[in-house]
Amino acid sequence: MNGLSRLDYLIVGSGLFGATFAHLAHKAGKRCLVIDKRPHLGGNVYCEDVEGIHVHKYGAHIFHTSNKEVWDFVNGIVPFNRYTNSPVANFRGELYNLPFNMNTFHQMWGVVTPEQARAKIEEQRAEAKASLEEAGAAEPRNLEEQALLLVGRDIYEKLIKGYTEKQWGRPCTELPAFIIKRLPVRFVYDNNYFNDKFQGIPEGGYNKLIDGLLEGIETRTDCDFFADRTYWESVAEKIVFTGRIDEFYGYRYGKLDYRTVRFEQELLPCPNYQGNAVVNYTDPQTPYTRIIEHKHFESFGQAVYDNPHTVISREYSMEWQEGMEPFYPVNDTKNNDLYLKYKALADAEERVLFGGRLAEYKYYDMAPVIEHTLSLWK
Repeated sequence: MNGLSRLDYLIVGSGLFGATFAHLAHKAGKRCLVIDKRPHLGGNVYCEDVEGIHVHKYGAHIFHTSNKEVWDFVNGIVPFNRYTNSPVANFRGELYNLPFNMNTFHQMWGVVTPEQARAKIEEQRAEAKASLEEAGAAEPRNLEEQALLLVGRDIYEKLIKGYTEKQWGRPCTELPAFIIKRLPVRFVYDNNYFNDKFQGIPEGGYNKLIDGLLEGIETRTDCDFFADRTYWESVAEKIVFTGRIDEFYGYRYGKLDYRTVRFEQELLPCPNYQGNAVVNYTDPQTPYTRIIEHKHFESFGQAVYDNPHTVISREYSMEWQEGMEPFYPVNDTKNNDLYLKYKALADAEERVLFGGRLAEYKYYDMAPVIEHTLSLWK
């Protein structure tokens, strides 16, 4: 501990929750140590430098928020660029803009006015409602019925069904309706995926953000809390735990389920592979869900061509198994009920604070993680 006496906080995990907590604690004069079992800091926002391109090693991360306090906080660590997320969907070679907007509707049906687009969607929604009534169902019984009621069959079949089934590994008819309680539909020509006031990528990549948050704080990588738990629990007054909550409690009630992602990364000898950072493949035949071209997060205009190489990552969604990185909680009834048992144990802890997507078993965007951590210090 560099000669220090007992620490105030041991932070287990150096992702956004752990790094932000450590930063705020350090500013408050607390003595902290951050440990991480991976060989690097930053958790899933870690970037790997490949031929001068900051590769989002664990999937695309786009920071977006309408909370000015959060935006000012992260920009106080490192300036963010002007990146705007405007993904494209590829359905068997047909390209559609996302989110669903007037560009999408023109590409789908050839309509040119909001009135025409609205009429087409309402016509298909009416067909879905009639089918539901004919089946004697008062409410959508699964994700497919919910999606058809929201946007109709054409958009569902081409832009939702295949992508969702690959993402979850289950037919849409077996997925709960609540997964898509609503789908954003815009009757304007606007490809900006997020409605938030602020969005962007840290200039120089997310490692700059993590390094800035952890400046002046002792950190250790390749350091597994569970490999010497008794020791690590003895070094600090309190523990901030950001790992899997079921693992913390020795799987007392059983293991929680996750979805994970396998990344197939490729360095290509061309400056521009697909012309966009994010292209979703929404047909069921393509085995991957999307291709990320990383340089487009930080390079614009001529800067794209200044580097003669590019890096792409194909993403394959799959069921999590031990030894894989857990990405997305499976928030169905069974897993949510199991999590509540672990949460009851966590709520009774006096020395341990649980935070982040694994410890709280919920999907977190980056800005809400930081917002939540900031609120702990108010």
